[in-house]
Amino acid sequence: MNNTYITIAICIIAGLLTGFVLGYTYFRSVVLKKRAKILLKDAELEAENIKREKILQAKEKFLQLKSEHEQLISERNNKIAQAENKLKQREIAMNQQNAETQRKNKEISALKDTLAAQMELAEKKVEEYEKLRQQQIEKIESMANMSAEDAKALLIENMKEEAKSQAMSYISEVMDEARLTAGKEAKRVVINTIQRVASETAIENAVTVFNIESDEIKGRIIGREGRNIRALEAATGVEIVVDDTPEAILLSAFDPVRREVARLALHQLVTDGRIHPARIEEVVAKIQKQVEEEIIETGKRTCIDLGIHGLHAELIRLVGKMKYRSSYGQNLLQHSREVANLCSIMAAELGLNTKLAKRAGLLHDIGKVSDEDPELPHAILGMRLAEKYKERPEVCNAIGAHHEETDITSLISPLILVGDAISGARPGARREVIESYIKRLKGMEDLALTYPGVTKTYAIQAGRELRVIVGSEKVTDQDAERLSHDIAQKIQDEMVYPGQVKITVIRETRAVDYAK
Repeated sequence: MNNTYITIAICIIAGLLTGFVLGYTYFRSVVLKKRAKILLKDAELEAENIKREKILQAKEKFLQLKSEHEQLISERNNKIAQAENKLKQREIAMNQQNAETQRKNKEISALKDTLAAQMELAEKKVEEYEKLRQQQIEKIESMANMSAEDAKALLIENMKEEAKSQAMSYISEVMDEARLTAGKEAKRVVINTIQRVASETAIENAVTVFNIESDEIKGRIIGREGRNIRALEAATGVEIVVDDTPEAILLSAFDPVRREVARLALHQLVTDGRIHPARIEEVVAKIQKQVEEEIIETGKRTCIDLGIHGLHAELIRLVGKMKYRSSYGQNLLQHSREVANLCSIMAAELGLNTKLAKRAGLLHDIGKVSDEDPELPHAILGMRLAEKYKERPEVCNAIGAHHEETDITSLISPLILVGDAISGARPGARREVIESYIKRLKGMEDLALTYPGVTKTYAIQAGRELRVIVGSEKVTDQDAERLSHDIAQKIQDEMVYPGQVKITVIRETRAVDYAK
């Protein structure tokens, strides 16, 4: 019995368990199916949303591309329209030019026809005039029993005789009057002229003092082992004396232009602070250009001050160059200005052309500042320069005759001669010793320049040393030794000088290239 109940209970439990399992399985399958349906629907919705989003993005991209394409097409159309407008405008302009050209051609043709008609009429009138003139001449010749040429010759001969007699009478009267009054009048003119022109003299020397702030700058100017001062002397041709003189350096050279270049170059180098050989050469080249510009500006200012116009540019440069030259110790530009004023006043007193006199007075010594034909006297050289640059014959003759080295053919020539003598005769105006000293140094430099391969020559130390710079590509070291000996021998044979002259030949090799 008990076993039966147990069996029944087991069966019941087993049935319940089976039902539970079956129910759980069925429920789980139903739930899973619902979840699957829900997930499927969500996936379908998400796919639909992604599809819609992609479609929208594609539409936006399409619209953007379409807009850019339309904008590009619009820009191209605008450019094409502008090009068409330009072409149309050019076509219109060309049509207008063609029409204008055709109109002008028609006018020219009409003018040619009119001119041809007028020329034909003029030729006919000329022929008629010649016929009438010939008829009149024939009538006059038949009435006078003399040809036209014979009558003309007779008339000219009679007029010549009459003019000669009148001229001789007038010349005799003028000569008599001039003999009585010439001396007195000349003295009056010269005295009045001297009184009206101030006495200005400027004595040049061969030394310029360059002031410095402290003696420390002297060491920088000298440089390591003296390389800076050697480079500066080689570039300028000026002897630079650095001694115990406090806050001062001496620049010694007979050529005032070189001294001025050296002074300005030193000033710029000291102010800038960079002092080395390459910088020195650069500054000296720049200063030389500035001095050349200053020379031209000085010439222009001088011409403006004196009221002289129309001078050739080269003559203006020579006038400015006189500022840095001296004649027997007298500043050449001041001397020439003074002579110009003296001659102008004397010309006014005598009733002559004052402008020509002033022009000739300013230019009378230009031969002293020219490098052409140094063997010629400066008056003749100046006359040739004036002729070369188309000055008037009166001015050229006055320049050439102011030392009586050519015949006087102009009335203003004696004025230049007298004005030059007055300016040079003032007390203290001239020093013959300085002039001969400068000529001797210039002669030494010119003598050394005659040798092949010599590029520059500088006389320094008051003429006791001649530095000769040669091109390294043309002169070897052995040639340099021989060249110094030859120059020394030639100076010894051909020149007169006190003491001895040291000849220094400098040969420098440089290699230059450019990084590009």
